[in-house]
Amino acid sequence: MEGLLTFAPLILMIVIFYFLLIRPQQKKQKQVRQMQSDLKKGDKIVTIGGFHGTVHALDEDTVIIITNEGTKLTYDRSAIRDVVSS
Repeated sequence: MEGLLTFAPLILMIVIFYFLLIRPQQKKQKQVRQMQSDLKKGDKIVTIGGFHGTVHALDEDTVIIITNEGTKLTYDRSAIRDVVSS
């Protein structure tokens, strides 16, 4: 019984780390993956590099983004950080 009590603080710390650090990060990653899979033509987006543009075309792994000047750039879907509401 004493052996179990010795490990109780360590087990408690692991549980606390899981709920304070790991679990929220998993939820955030799930939301980002969902947003990236829900992209559609015409969405205004921001990339992880801070580039703003509009989705011009999509395929399974890439997104073609068009700028205000009409320049078309190809990015991986994973490079899309956020969809901006107009």
